[in-house]
Amino acid sequence: MDYPNENGGLGLTSDQTEKVLQFQDLTGIEDITICRDVLQRHQWNLEVAVQEQLNIREGRPSVYATESRPPAVVNDLLGQLIYFAPPTDGSGSGFKRYFRAIVGFMWNVCYSTLITVLQLTRRLLGLEYRPRTDPLQEVMQFIQTYEEKYGCEHPVFYQGTFAQVLNDAKRELRFLAVYLHDPDAVDADPFCRRTLSNPEVVRYINSNFLFWACSATSEEGKRSMTAVRCGYFPFMALLVLKENRMTIVGRLEGHSEPDLLLQRMRTIVNEFEVNLVQARADRFEQSINRTLRQHQDAAFLESLKADQLKEQRKEERKRAEEEAKRQIEQAAREEEERKHALQKEKIDSVDKVPSEPDLSHPDAVHVVFKLPSGMRLERRFLKSHSLEHVFYFVFCHPHSPDSFEITTNFPKRVLNCRPAHQLGKVQTLEEAGLKNREVLFINDLDA
Repeated sequence: MDYPNENGGLGLTSDQTEKVLQFQDLTGIEDITICRDVLQRHQWNLEVAVQEQLNIREGRPSVYATESRPPAVVNDLLGQLIYFAPPTDGSGSGFKRYFRAIVGFMWNVCYSTLITVLQLTRRLLGLEYRPRTDPLQEVMQFIQTYEEKYGCEHPVFYQGTFAQVLNDAKRELRFLAVYLHDPDAVDADPFCRRTLSNPEVVRYINSNFLFWACSATSEEGKRSMTAVRCGYFPFMALLVLKENRMTIVGRLEGHSEPDLLLQRMRTIVNEFEVNLVQARADRFEQSINRTLRQHQDAAFLESLKADQLKEQRKEERKRAEEEAKRQIEQAAREEEERKHALQKEKIDSVDKVPSEPDLSHPDAVHVVFKLPSGMRLERRFLKSHSLEHVFYFVFCHPHSPDSFEITTNFPKRVLNCRPAHQLGKVQTLEEAGLKNREVLFINDLDA
């Protein structure tokens, strides 16, 4: 699967892509577009989207539903092995049998139609269904009543509702035996006392089935009767996962002796066990595919993160280069501005240099300046001239350093040619001990 290309087409962020991959792994939906659409409907809430999808797949009501319905059961008579034994009192033979069959058929049709109409009406009116009884309590009450009357020698009763046992049988890939008990049925007592208590029957059912039982007179029993379309009592339906749906594959109606019941149950198991084998193989393949997809997704995410990290580092390098370039350009501009300002200051400093006195002036001091480049400058100043005038003379010369100090030759000392503060006073040449002819050195402070 080319996830990067798909992601590019879907326009997802990295966080949304990771949620899509997790949703795909948890639900087994191969189409990544469907995964995206489901998550979008749930505002990218991964937990709610997964729970909703699993509920729908298991036949359970939506997490937003206000009513609880048992999962759908496939009841295709053409694909079932049906075993019927007439009542031992003879009521199932001759005219009575046909009469009861017609009445039972009409009852099932009318009851199913009525229930469907009521459910549809309730949904259209938006009425919340509030069951008057607790299904689990009804099941537990039946188990207690059964054991009080027939004893504890029986297959292990599943202690849960009809919907729960359907889901567990589907999840665990096991056959499910549903026994519906009518206390008024002619053969109910002998079936419970002799057949269901038989050790071989108990052992076989416990080894191969989840066994669920309920009274046909309870609300939970009536709901399960509608699902399996119960006809005669005692009634047992055998279900198995077929094409990913719980399907009735066998019906045992009426009384059966232990050996006959075992024979019929084994026939049904042998006939339809291939469905469980196929389901287990499919789940194993799905597990392998899921593991493979996890590795692929992990590699994809790792590659995606590496690409993102690479892109992030590339952006960081680009920003660093741009910042360095900006700083260089800024420094160049500042240097250019400094040079312009310095050049202007030198030009302005020309006016601060006093006129050169005549050679014959009695107070004239002849000064020789030695620049760092080796160039010699000569100039006459009056003894009364300030050392600042000397500084400006050197400063405005084109070959003078930008920053310098002036020192005497011997003894060597630095002349303070600039005031330390605005109101400070600078010495004159005479006060600094400069007279007649002097040699001063210009030292470049930036060298």
